[in-house]
Amino acid sequence: MEQNKTIFNYVRQVFAIYGIIVMVFLVFCTLIGEGAREYSSLYALGSKGLTIQTLSQLLILSFIISIFQIIFLTDKWIKNMTMFTRNILFFVNMCITMALFATVFSWFPVGNIRAWIGFWICFIFSTAISVGINKLEENAENRKMEPPSSHGTDWLAIFKA
Repeated sequence: MEQNKTIFNYVRQVFAIYGIIVMVFLVFCTLIGEGAREYSSLYALGSKGLTIQTLSQLLILSFIISIFQIIFLTDKWIKNMTMFTRNILFFVNMCITMALFATVFSWFPVGNIRAWIGFWICFIFSTAISVGINKLEENAENRKMEPPSSHGTDWLAIFKA
């Protein structure tokens, strides 16, 4: 059962997503920034950092991701749909959003097929990591809700007997 959330929970979620995205881009800036400077608005400063425009775009993206999570991955609006279907809808909407951002904000040359392939490989890899982390978090929450005896031997009960 999901607890009642306040606006602060959602703001925290947006900034957690934003922090992770910025951290990933800072690593990419360091590794490929100089080489990608001419091809991508994301790396306009090369390995020196991210521009205000890029940081703003990533913040908007974080907000949209958070909205998609609320819509597709909670029971707030969609109640009669399997989690698998919700995850597929979330992923499809994220693909569309990422493609729109890449095109509108000139993240890389739209006509360059190698850039798109690299983009989708990175996106799918990042999504797989995210799904894995969410699955670990879900398993940890499920373990918390299990009765103590299902966690294995209750060592304290042994000493009480």
